[in-house]
Amino acid sequence: MDIGVCYFPEHWPRERWETDVEQMASAGIEYVRMGEFAWSVLEPEPGRLEFEWLETAVELVADQGMKAVLCTPTATPPKWLVDRHPEIRQEEPDGTIREYGGRRHYCFSSETYREQTARIVRELAERFADNPHVVGWQTDNEFGCHDTIRCYCEDCAEAFRDWLRERYGDIESLNDAWGTTFWSQHLRSFEEVDPPRHTTASHHPARVLDYHRFSSDQTADYNRLQAEILRSYGDWFVTHNFMYNFSQLNAFDVGDDLDFASWDAYPTGFPQVMHSRSVDEDDLRVGNPDEIGLNHDLFRCAADGPFWIMEQQPGEINWPPTAAQPAAGAMRLWAHHAVAHGADVVTYFRWRRCLEGQEQYHAGLRRADGSAARGYHDARRAASEFADLEALVDGEPEGTVAVLLDYDSLWALEEQPGTDDFDYWEYVGTYYTALRARGVTVDLVPTETDLSGYSAVIAPALHVLSESVAASISDYVENGGALLVTMRSGEKTPGNKLTGTAPPGPLADLVGASVTERESVGDSETLETRLEYHGESYEYRTWAEWLAVEDAIVAGEYTTGVGAGRAAITERVTGDGSVTYVGVWPNEELADALVTDLLARADATYTADRLPDRVRVAERGSVTWVFNYRSEETTIDVGPDGELLAGAETVPGYDLAVLEGTAADVTVEPERERESESESESESGGS
Repeated sequence: MDIGVCYFPEHWPRERWETDVEQMASAGIEYVRMGEFAWSVLEPEPGRLEFEWLETAVELVADQGMKAVLCTPTATPPKWLVDRHPEIRQEEPDGTIREYGGRRHYCFSSETYREQTARIVRELAERFADNPHVVGWQTDNEFGCHDTIRCYCEDCAEAFRDWLRERYGDIESLNDAWGTTFWSQHLRSFEEVDPPRHTTASHHPARVLDYHRFSSDQTADYNRLQAEILRSYGDWFVTHNFMYNFSQLNAFDVGDDLDFASWDAYPTGFPQVMHSRSVDEDDLRVGNPDEIGLNHDLFRCAADGPFWIMEQQPGEINWPPTAAQPAAGAMRLWAHHAVAHGADVVTYFRWRRCLEGQEQYHAGLRRADGSAARGYHDARRAASEFADLEALVDGEPEGTVAVLLDYDSLWALEEQPGTDDFDYWEYVGTYYTALRARGVTVDLVPTETDLSGYSAVIAPALHVLSESVAASISDYVENGGALLVTMRSGEKTPGNKLTGTAPPGPLADLVGASVTERESVGDSETLETRLEYHGESYEYRTWAEWLAVEDAIVAGEYTTGVGAGRAAITERVTGDGSVTYVGVWPNEELADALVTDLLARADATYTADRLPDRVRVAERGSVTWVFNYRSEETTIDVGPDGELLAGAETVPGYDLAVLEGTAADVTVEPERERESESESESESGGS
């Protein structure tokens, strides 16, 4: 439970460094991250290495009792390297070269760049191997930022052919798996395979899915190259800073080579650029707790342990459409939120607003003139509070419910979404939000995970489903697990072809029902979209499947549209467990009803009342946090066994309370009671 900061000593005069580092220490900062974009300063000319400045910065950090985290500088190859080896540059699908001048302009498949990467990483690791003040490394920076996981150059073409040979063995197996008879796409040899470059119509979906797999694998392999070199020189940690809701890279594959995962959290920017819903003032001031929390829990699980926030928003930021000032205390709120979900360190980006380059309008903990900004005071307060709480926070959060996250299905659905209104992250978030609104700790895990330790599992849109994964899920249910499977599951083979059987394909026998027809229904403004579930009426959106029931109970039935009277939701008890199939994208109320029924069948603990919108609880060790991500205050009761450690039972807007005790000790005023009281006051003229 520590605070860190990202520092770029190369941006500032040397006579300022000591002052900066002293101010960091006085704020309670423990970790200082450096060097992520410094290749041209570390090696200004080919072979001329200048590491002394970084060694000096590390020593200054150590003199103040702090620890240094260094970064490999490979996200920004210098101009001399690009000029010597122009072949390292990425190509877009239409052949456009991604030129020098920004960042992330290198190709993961370039053998030349891999050789240069190994060289500079080895030089850095060797230089700092005996330095006790360097405790860990971040590999590269934000793999895939600026849409750079997928390159379409000739190096990638050759590497893709090799990847396909390894996967399929011979070309006829590939033709069969892909289904290349469509549109005369039969291939005679692997040499005829190209990346899915610019063309007149959409590419074959099987080819695209494999290219997405290949591109993610190339990135994971490039990260592995760096991690193995770093570990060969020292006993330090290796991590990488992932990005929010990032689709192109399988985080679990990269996480296999990390000691822990990190991610970069910019809560007021995410709602503006990452999904279709409208943005309100709460989004612009503090963001959405479930959208942030989903990523906390994903990266906690990606490398199976604690995680870091490697870049935490320090104030206003330069890249979203609206650069609003965060609410008072927001930077402290975000730090506590991360720690409650399992973060060990929250590192603010950056120490000081930069005077040059592309990020001049990105805030820092210090202003451009060096004076303390709003974020500095928040970071200092969070550091002090963490020091008081640390003895009580032992271990990591442990999810009682698993949500399966499947990149193959994500990629396949991005290529053939069936409707413009379908977004995989938003859909997974529907169920994640429903669980968090009931106080449930959630693990986001890959489909290959051993599920036996979870009381309940939600499998949203397992679109691409192998027989082996289906068998594992079936075993989980037969052995007593409570499962919820959703629409768009079991439609595709791993080759991205329709299975030839009715969805949910390999899970049809387990579910006891199958899909006969489907339709996209938009956002419910044009078509009536209602169903009845266990006697109550609810709305749904985006997608609807008609179910033929063979060995299950109809729990939900359409009441509007051409599907009226047809089954929409089924339930089945089998073995020692149960399975629910949901053929629609539920609205908030229906998602809550489905989740609470699932939790009840699993005998899992959850709150009696749904938590108010944007109010969430989180438990870690013997400490429980209550987070209020809305402008209105909320009231809590910590019960006879709870002891407040920070905050009060009236939690102001955009604030938090911390108590010693479990989440079960806390009662949050239900939303419906507050609305009722507000209406009563309005009718009586107020109080």
